[in-house]
Amino acid sequence: MSVETDDGHGHGDGHHLPAVEDWPKGFGEASWWPFIAALGGSGFYVGVALFVLGRGSEPIINPVIGPAVFVLSTVAFLTGLYGWLYHAFIVDFWGGETTDYGFPLKLTMLLFLATEVATFGGGFVYYFFIRAGAWENLPAIVAEGDVLSTLVIANTLVLIASSITMHYAHHALLSGDRTRFVRLLGATLGLGIVFLGGQVYEYYEFIVHYGFGLTDGAYGSAFYGLTGLHGLHVALGAVLLSIVFVRALYGHYSAERHVSISTVSMYWHFVDVVWVFLVVVLYGGAIL
Repeated sequence: MSVETDDGHGHGDGHHLPAVEDWPKGFGEASWWPFIAALGGSGFYVGVALFVLGRGSEPIINPVIGPAVFVLSTVAFLTGLYGWLYHAFIVDFWGGETTDYGFPLKLTMLLFLATEVATFGGGFVYYFFIRAGAWENLPAIVAEGDVLSTLVIANTLVLIASSITMHYAHHALLSGDRTRFVRLLGATLGLGIVFLGGQVYEYYEFIVHYGFGLTDGAYGSAFYGLTGLHGLHVALGAVLLSIVFVRALYGHYSAERHVSISTVSMYWHFVDVVWVFLVVVLYGGAIL
C-alpha cells in the first residue's frame, strides 16, 4: 500500500507509510523495530532477575551475567526505539503527513498503550503487596505525611493542564485554526518540560533534604520505581511532542492529515492519567 504526500511526490513507485518503509526490506508492511524495542525492554527484567541470582553468599550464577544482559538489553531497546521513532516520525519529515486511515492506525497506539498498562500494573501490584504486608519502618518523610507536598500537587496540576492544552490543540487543528493549534501544542510541550523539571527537583528535595532514597525499604523501591518509570514515559512524550511541534511549524498537519497528532495525543493523555493514579495511590495512599 502506498500513499502520496501532499505535494504528490513519492519515493520511487510511491510514498509508503513511514512506519512501514522500514527494515527488513521485502517484508511488505512489516516492521521489526517495535519487536526489537520490546525484546530489549523484556531483557531489563531478565537482567535484574539474573543480577539477583548472582548475589548473596552462594550465588547461583556468575554475578557478571545479570549486568551484561541488562546492558545488552539497553542497547537493543534504544536501537529498536530509535529505529521505530526515526521511521515513524522523522525519515519522511520533509514530505509532510500521511493520510489518516482512521481506526487501524490508532489501533496500533491502543495496543501499545495496553502493554504499558500491563507494565505499570505490575508495579502497582508490587506496591499493593508491600502496602498490605510490609508496611513498617517507613521513611520519616512518609510517616510524617510530607511525601504529598505542595510541589507534588503543583506538578500534578501542571501535567493536567498540559493534557487540556493537548486536547484543544488537536481540536483547533481539526477546526482549521492552525495558529491556535501551534500555540497550544507549544504550550503542551512547555508544560511537559516544566513537569519533568519539577520531578527532578522533587527527587533532589527527597534525597538531599529528607534522606529518602531508592534503598529506603520496600516503599522507597516502589516509589522511585513507579515515579521513575513514569518520568521516562513523560520524557519520551516530550520528545514526540518536540518532533510534532517542529513539524507543525512547517505546516505539515491539517484537518485531513493528523496521524502523528492523534497518536501522540493518545499517548500524552495516557501518561497524564497514570500520573493522577500514581498521586492518589502512591502519594496519598502512603499517608493514610
